Amino acid sequence: MAGRLISRLALLRHSRFRLLFVATFASGIGNWLAIVALQVDVYDRTHPGWWVGALLVATVLPAVVLGLVLGPLVDRFSRKGLMIGSDLGRFAVFAALPFTHSALGTIILAAAAGVGNAFFRPAVLAGLPNLVADEDLPSANALLQLVEWTTTAAGPLIGGALVAAAGTDLAYWVNAGTFAFSALLVAAIPAALLQSDRPLGRGHWADLGEGYRAVRSSRALMCVLVAWSTAAFFGGFMNVAEIFLAKVAYGAGDFGFGLLWAGTGVGMVIGGLAAADLIKRDLGAAYVRFLALFAIGIACAAAAPNVWIGALAMIVAGIGNGAAVVGNITFVQRGAPDRVRGRAFTLLMAVNYGALGLAFVIAGPVTNAIGARWTYVVAAAGIGLASGVAWLFARGVEPEPQPAAA
Repeated sequence: MAGRLISRLALLRHSRFRLLFVATFASGIGNWLAIVALQVDVYDRTHPGWWVGALLVATVLPAVVLGLVLGPLVDRFSRKGLMIGSDLGRFAVFAALPFTHSALGTIILAAAAGVGNAFFRPAVLAGLPNLVADEDLPSANALLQLVEWTTTAAGPLIGGALVAAAGTDLAYWVNAGTFAFSALLVAAIPAALLQSDRPLGRGHWADLGEGYRAVRSSRALMCVLVAWSTAAFFGGFMNVAEIFLAKVAYGAGDFGFGLLWAGTGVGMVIGGLAAADLIKRDLGAAYVRFLALFAIGIACAAAAPNVWIGALAMIVAGIGNGAAVVGNITFVQRGAPDRVRGRAFTLLMAVNYGALGLAFVIAGPVTNAIGARWTYVVAAAGIGLASGVAWLFARGVEPEPQPAAA
């Protein structure tokens, strides 16, 4: 594993990719700082769980709209412009948040930041094949995925420490700085190196409909649609209850909340790096096991006596979660023809985020009614159900990609 990682890091000698890599890292740190700071801010102002749920809905709703209705725009507009605009918009949001004095105002600004999140990552993934040579594309994808996992681990821990030490305002200012830095780096990449030479041309709705049909006709894509949406829905219960688990059930405060998120991130790094060999042997069987491990980790966190044991349990959950994410990507890559793969990704992300957003609406009252530990039990049971659903759909999916027809 170490040898493969070193060979991938060699791609950072490519100056343009290095700019994108560092920009993605800065943007990712900003996103995860935001997750902690925004939730702590809204929790401290309101306390009821449904306010935290409303905040999380606001952060994912833009991604749902993008995937269901606006996916082709990522190919039609300047990807460099979309990335810089996303970063500058998020910079403005977090520069304004220290001056916001109501939970509702915070949630509205969080929704505005969600628009930037919804456009930035698809623009990066769509532009990457134009930026690096074809033989370097797998390594480039792996490095950008490693950035996501690493920032998932580091961002919440930094955010929790900043919030615990100096309150949310400092975290917001640091967050704004990460997005400004990312925009400067992206600005140095020539636009032609990120833009496709073959924009969609059959009309917005025809292009969108082709992506819908690709998902409906593929068993692999339907597995992601149904099984992962189920996992995302019940995972949303865990996301809403997590701050209550840290601050109320564990009595661990803001730093404890960041520690739980960091545990998840560490687990996702481990799971993502370890998933490839298992997927190569049998994608369907591995995916079922990944979801089962995700459920087991959440159940252990529900029973943990303190935040340190809880963080270890979240590492286990993160291993299953991170490995399942790699499984999702592999399902889409094998199940969608190249011409519609981008639209398949955005559509599936939209449905998954929609399930997550619905959970955020429901999970707040549920957490208020039964407490964080039992909400975690509900989440674990639901993700266990998703593992069973995955077993039904993943049977028959080829463990290796089949040769293309002549």
